[in-house]
Amino acid sequence: MKPPVDGRASREIAGRDGLAAETRAVRAFAERFGGEPTLVVHAPGRVNLLGEHTDYNEGFVLPMALHLGAWIALRPRADDRVVLRSLDFGEEQAFELGRLHRGQGWIEYVKGIAWALQEAGASLRGWDGVVTGEVPIGAGLASSAALEVAAARAFAAAADLPWQPVTAARLAQRAENEWVGVQCGIMDQLVIAAGREGHALLIDCRHLTTRPIPLPPGTVVAVLDTSTRRDLVDS
Repeated sequence: MKPPVDGRASREIAGRDGLAAETRAVRAFAERFGGEPTLVVHAPGRVNLLGEHTDYNEGFVLPMALHLGAWIALRPRADDRVVLRSLDFGEEQAFELGRLHRGQGWIEYVKGIAWALQEAGASLRGWDGVVTGEVPIGAGLASSAALEVAAARAFAAAADLPWQPVTAARLAQRAENEWVGVQCGIMDQLVIAAGREGHALLIDCRHLTTRPIPLPPGTVVAVLDTSTRRDLVDS
């Protein structure tokens, strides 16, 4: 039986191996952990249409979610240990929810989410998982925020917590600001957590209110990769 998908997913994109990211994650989970995952979560990347650099100045922005995103196939554990294999980085990391320590690398975005959720009073549960993504890293399409929101969905689903998009976005922003050390605004996390297919999302970053803006039928948004990479941790 195919596990349920938590998160707003558009059409799947095949990777170099000809498999969609969700399929790759599910298959890799079975190979690494044995058996099928009980949950699959998804969080899209984003592109911003209007309002550059205004989200952290309490202005208005108009981003939209992409069909490219991050996927996590997971199965809850009986303890507080999180074991996560990244197909994109080709490595596995693990940590305990009750003993979080800062380190280096992609896993810090996941640990930061666990830290922010627990700081907010959430009671979390460990899980085994496999993560993979379709968003190019460093291309300005919010690959890190997609990983954060996917991780937030994974923790929420494993612990049977309600999904609250604005709360999740604020916690993801806090994780990136205070745990990872990137002073980002909230636009990326909020449109990824609350975006709607076929719509852009008008965000008032002062009051954190949102309004879905329907895109005209047949609208195509072309996003070009210039191959110029950036790293906000260093900016």
